[in-house]
Amino acid sequence: MLAVTIENTDLIVTEVPDPVLGPDDVLVGVRAAGINAADLLQRRGLYPAPPGSPEHIPGLELAGTVLSYGAEVSGFAEGDRVMAVVGGGGQAERCVVHSSNLLRVPDAVDDLTAGGFAEAFITAHDAMVTRGGLQEGSRVLVTGAAGGVGTAAIQIGALFGAEVVASVRDATRRNDVLALGAQHAVDPGEVADYGPFDLVLELVGAASLSDGVLRSLAKEARVVVIGVGGGSRIDVDLLGLMNARATIGGATLRPRSIEEKARAIHAAGDDLLDALAAGKLRVPLLATFPLTEAPRAYDRFAQGSKFGKIVLSI
Repeated sequence: MLAVTIENTDLIVTEVPDPVLGPDDVLVGVRAAGINAADLLQRRGLYPAPPGSPEHIPGLELAGTVLSYGAEVSGFAEGDRVMAVVGGGGQAERCVVHSSNLLRVPDAVDDLTAGGFAEAFITAHDAMVTRGGLQEGSRVLVTGAAGGVGTAAIQIGALFGAEVVASVRDATRRNDVLALGAQHAVDPGEVADYGPFDLVLELVGAASLSDGVLRSLAKEARVVVIGVGGGSRIDVDLLGLMNARATIGGATLRPRSIEEKARAIHAAGDDLLDALAAGKLRVPLLATFPLTEAPRAYDRFAQGSKFGKIVLSI
């Protein structure tokens, strides 16, 4: 099969052996696969694939059709449209996925949308709902809100009836995030003027948290860190956290066990798939590239100033 491979930080699209199907696995013929920041980190040697995932084939999310399945799998048939979060290997013509980590693609959703949905929306849902306790009426800050996870988080917040403040450094993207359901789109330096916040989804890291966010927390607020591109270390005013009775935590999805991923995947599916099918959630697509042009797609991702997802079509 044809796949994107990483060889000494270079991306090469080449023929590789088909993946091996286990008894609980489903072989998916991939139609679309999103590109994420983790893929660029893996390319640089900074984020290796977890055990059991392909070491040199990137790709954390995919959508496609069921080609075959193992002897212990039930509930799926050849030709079913599915999408998934995987530990790696998604940017290839075929990928093996544990059956518990699959979601069905609603009939109304096209392949490219499905290919860019899973990683961003499941990650955002896990951070905001499962770990952040998102509720109707919550005041939520999403930093780095113009990227894939940020645009998902805005929509999830709006779907749950929260008031969403989107922090966006690029002023040209602020109308875009407002159109997704944010009530306010602000410069990172202005977030303190829009607090206090019950929930902060931190997608930037130290540069953002040090810039007024931690001084803008409501009582019993929760800060969930899932991105550190702006740095991973800060000085924290512990007395301020104590007085606010606030908590800071974090999450990553990729290294979790199959069982842990399944819980996150299906919790998000239960809350979001009907809304996706009804058009209440959308995946803004910045650009699509054929699999053979993956290096060019990665270059576009690395340029920054993005709104939405970059997806490979296969």
